[in-house]
Amino acid sequence: MNRVYEATDVGCVRPINEDRAAIFEPSVYVVADGMGGHAAGEVASHILVDVVRQELAGRAALGEADLSAAIHAANRAILQTVAERPDCQGMGTTATILHLDGDQAWWAHVGDSRLYLLHGGALHQVTRDHSYVEDLVARGELTEEEARIHPRKNVLTRAVGVENDILVDTGRFAIEPGDVLLLATDGLMNMVPEAEMIAILSRQKGNAAQALVDAALASGGRDNVTAIVVVHAS
Repeated sequence: MNRVYEATDVGCVRPINEDRAAIFEPSVYVVADGMGGHAAGEVASHILVDVVRQELAGRAALGEADLSAAIHAANRAILQTVAERPDCQGMGTTATILHLDGDQAWWAHVGDSRLYLLHGGALHQVTRDHSYVEDLVARGELTEEEARIHPRKNVLTRAVGVENDILVDTGRFAIEPGDVLLLATDGLMNMVPEAEMIAILSRQKGNAAQALVDAALASGGRDNVTAIVVVHAS
């Protein structure tokens, strides 16, 4: 049986936690990082998680198309809320969804939250950030280290609830016993070096998600931080 851990924290600077996370059957894991300031980002991430749960919970079989469709449904719901509530203008959210079935993993993704796979001691970033600086890195105009400290690293090129048409990345890969999967918002990646993330995930003792969040807080906690960790058993 898989071991699953979840943790979130408002951080040391922000007044509101705009992150959301959800875990529900059939083995679906979701993280969302709202944006828009005031309470709007919190509203967007809440809608995303609620709609994804409504679309996917209890389904007999899920694939990439189902996960993508759930994000599209959330996009419509957020845009409808924006149209009805002037105080929510400009809100949006990231969305990263993982579904496990046996030794297969399916995912869908928009924004700069991330899905990682720890396999054989190496941490692989499965998703690609939809951000201004990631585009610069892809074009060879920035190094990964320069991207970490770039003043525009939080500028997204894709988010849920911003435009009517949304492009959702999806994928599928095989997993093995002992593999560790991590879903996290950028409040973790921006504060905790990859080597420390690997060390925490490799220990597999106690609540690994809480240990990651604690590490982000110890480093300054400049943003909300959320993590879901799944240790695959079979």
